[in-house]
Amino acid sequence: MHQIRINRTLLMAGLLLLTMITMVSATACKAGVKKNANADETSAADPAHNSRNSLDYLGSYYGVLPAAEAEGLETFITLREDGSYEKITRFLGKDDYKHYEDYGKYTWNDAGNTITLEGLPKPNQYFVGENNLTHLDMDGKKIKGSLAEKYVLIKLMD
Repeated sequence: MHQIRINRTLLMAGLLLLTMITMVSATACKAGVKKNANADETSAADPAHNSRNSLDYLGSYYGVLPAAEAEGLETFITLREDGSYEKITRFLGKDDYKHYEDYGKYTWNDAGNTITLEGLPKPNQYFVGENNLTHLDMDGKKIKGSLAEKYVLIKLMD
């Protein structure tokens, strides 16, 4: 009986130790995830590898951005190798036939992950991701909240 009590005590101590290790590990992982989630997404983690030099960003992108005065703002952006862009926008549900065409040069930020469409009023910046452009707010930050995914333009396949 004494042997069973010792084995039971050792088993309980082992389970308690395992539970504590698991909790500490989970807490550390959560802290790491929270830290990464709060990191500024427009800053480059590794300056040697960024959107500008690591992604196939040239081409055309499409999406319907939210618009206060219409059902949406249908948007096409084409980025060319010579540093030029073409942007075509059309307000949906309101004068569907009316559209705007803008042409100009785009420039990169120092981190190499965000472009600015020169010659357009703010907000005119886009975070360059893998096969997408994310329209940024007036301060050059990603839009957060329930509409965040609606600010992403998807790359069209050639």
